[in-house]
Amino acid sequence: MKSYDQLLKELKYYKEKYQEFLDHEAERELLMPYQVELLKLQQHIEKHNKKIIVLFEGRDASGKGGAIRKITRHMNPKHYRIAALGKPTEVERTQWFFQRYVRLFPRAGEIVLFDRSWYNRAMVEPIFGFCTPKQHKVFMEDVIKFEETLVKEDIILIKLYFSVSKEEQKKRFDERAKNPLKRWKLSEIDLQAQELWGEFTRKKFQMLQKTDTEFAPWYIIRSDDKPQARLEAMKIILNLIPYRGKKISLDFKLNPDIVIRGTDEYHTMKKKLKVFSSI
Repeated sequence: MKSYDQLLKELKYYKEKYQEFLDHEAERELLMPYQVELLKLQQHIEKHNKKIIVLFEGRDASGKGGAIRKITRHMNPKHYRIAALGKPTEVERTQWFFQRYVRLFPRAGEIVLFDRSWYNRAMVEPIFGFCTPKQHKVFMEDVIKFEETLVKEDIILIKLYFSVSKEEQKKRFDERAKNPLKRWKLSEIDLQAQELWGEFTRKKFQMLQKTDTEFAPWYIIRSDDKPQARLEAMKIILNLIPYRGKKISLDFKLNPDIVIRGTDEYHTMKKKLKVFSSI
C-alpha cells in the first residue's frame, strides 16, 4: 500500500502533467488560425516566386527554436528550410565571412529560416573571442551594405530578436539541467550567459544602433511568455508579406507590450543604460 507521501507526490505529478496538457491545448488553439494563414502565405510565395529570409536572433534560451518549429509546423517542407550553422570549418574560416550563409539562401518560391545567423559576429563571437576586434568592426560596417544588396535583389529580409529576461533565462537553464531529455541543449556558452549578461546587453545595444535600418529593421519580441512570443512572430511575418485570401476577421495587430521596433528598443536602452550613450 502506498504511503501518504507517495500519494501526494503522484498527485502533484499528475496535476503538473494535466496542466501541461491544458497549456499545450491552449497554445494550439491560439496559434492554429495563424498557422493556416502561414500556409496561404507559403502558397503565395511559391506561386509568385518570392524569396524570403527570416532571421531568428536572441540570447540563449530566448525561444528562437521553439518559434521556428511552431511557424513551420504545418508548412510544406518542399518550400522551406531551417538553417542552423555550427562552427565554421577551416575552409570557411578562409572565405568571405558571409559566404557560408549565402550558399543557404532561398531559391525562388522558398522561405529560409535562420536559427541564428550572420549576427553571431555582432554578439556571440566578439564576447567569447571567436573573432578579432577588427573582424567585428568590419562586420558592423559591411552588414548594412550586405543586407541592402539582398533587398535590392528582391529578397524579403525579416529580422526578429527574441528578448528574454535574465530571470526567465535562468529558469529555463535550470529546467534544462534537471530534464535529461533537454540537458543536451546546455552548452558551455549557455553556462556563462548569466555571468556575461551585461556584455550581451552591450553588444545588443551596439547591434541595434548600427544595424537597424529602414530597409531591414529589427523587430524585438519579448519572449518570457513563449506562446505569445510565437504568436507575435507569426503576425510580424504575415503583416510584412502581402498575400491573397488573408482572413480579415483575424486579429493581426501586434501587441505593443511584446513587439517593439528596433529603433524604439535602442532609444529605451539608451535612456536606461546611459553608460552606453558614449559608445
